Amino acid sequence: MDRGTNNPEPTRTGAFSRTGSLGSSLRKRSFSVSSSVSYRIDDDIGSEAVSEAGDIGDRALQSNRHSVSSSCRLSLDLAMEGGSVIHPEDLHKVSVASPVPEDVTSPLPVYPLKGPGDEKQEKQGLPMSLEYISCLIHLAVFGILGVFTRYLLEKLFGPSLLGVTSNETIVYPNLPSNMVGSFLMGWWGVVFKGDISQVSDILAIGLTTGYLGSVTTFSGWNQKMLDLSVDGHWVQAILGFLIGLFLVAYSIIFGIETAKGFRWILKKLNTRSEKGVPSSNCNWTLNSSRRHLVAMLILLLVLGVLLGVSGLLLKEEFSSGSSGAQLWLACLVGPFGVWIRWFLARLNGRGLGKSGILRWLPFGTLITNVSAACIMAGLSTIEKSVNIKNFDTVANGIQLGFLGCLSTVSTFIAEFNAMRESKHPWRAYLYASTTMGISFVLGILIFNVPVWTKGFT
Repeated sequence: MDRGTNNPEPTRTGAFSRTGSLGSSLRKRSFSVSSSVSYRIDDDIGSEAVSEAGDIGDRALQSNRHSVSSSCRLSLDLAMEGGSVIHPEDLHKVSVASPVPEDVTSPLPVYPLKGPGDEKQEKQGLPMSLEYISCLIHLAVFGILGVFTRYLLEKLFGPSLLGVTSNETIVYPNLPSNMVGSFLMGWWGVVFKGDISQVSDILAIGLTTGYLGSVTTFSGWNQKMLDLSVDGHWVQAILGFLIGLFLVAYSIIFGIETAKGFRWILKKLNTRSEKGVPSSNCNWTLNSSRRHLVAMLILLLVLGVLLGVSGLLLKEEFSSGSSGAQLWLACLVGPFGVWIRWFLARLNGRGLGKSGILRWLPFGTLITNVSAACIMAGLSTIEKSVNIKNFDTVANGIQLGFLGCLSTVSTFIAEFNAMRESKHPWRAYLYASTTMGISFVLGILIFNVPVWTKGFT
């Protein structure tokens, strides 16, 4: 391989052949790629890839893809490290969700490389403006469903039913939903994301960013640890962060492993029946403007029904101050949190400045989680000082809906897992410590200090 000494960003554009002795060339393979598929071979590629493992916002839309992404470049690297030979005509078969080595499951976004015949089909999608609108509708619908799921899980495992979680212990009320969302992230956001994207890229965004991002919440997790610390239970608060991180980290690992096992079973069944998965999915693929438009209109109708029902029920129950009123308000404001998080996710993998330093740090996810935690701490402070029933309903509804959807654990733990499996696993723990540390310290200043000084109860 020819490396120019004056070129800081070497590219692979030619053929790789065996050189030197036989023993030193076992890992070299013939590798031919056209000049339009050149890519950098340095640590920045891996840094950008792990930072984009959870979400990249509107950069994931089909209309925003003009070239091969860094995730695809990483997929090619994985193929080479596995000793595979990749030819130009096979490039469209390579994806990050299904790496060439069969024992590897990459926790990265899936954007299959385009083959010569794919460009015509890609033009059959929606125009850019309609694609954005369709994505926003998907995010809103799945975000509301995520709020419902989180609310139901909180009630199911709470003191009123199973009694597993409590506000006074490190097993905080949102822990089950964070674990369930992280587990499903291993299925829909890692192993099967490529299959879902083949049906619809927007559906994949709706399921991962919209639904799973709203099922899980970081701001609620941080606030419960602040509630423990404000009463002097500092050890429990720290343990709540550590045990919570451990549980959600192993939830996504368990999700990935079970999903890989399920994929293996499907593969065996398809092999025996001599029927491929793609053929069964052809009728479901949104490969035309008409199908995209029909799907968008159906989701728009569903969104209208969800918002209309939530508005009517909120009007009836608002004066009672019940948890139901908080849920209906949360459904109305939840989509705004999802949209903001999705837009900010475009910062993931970009780094700081023109040089893009710290590309490995997902600044979009970091900003949304810290911001939501701080706003929730501020609302909790005001809630203690005002102590008015109607304000409590509004504050709790915003915390459950808008802030619960603005912050996320599923995306956060997908990024954490990708960093942990990269060449620099220490970045995962630094990223987690940074997110939790900043949120907790700012929460102490915003929530604990006023409660201590003003004597709020």
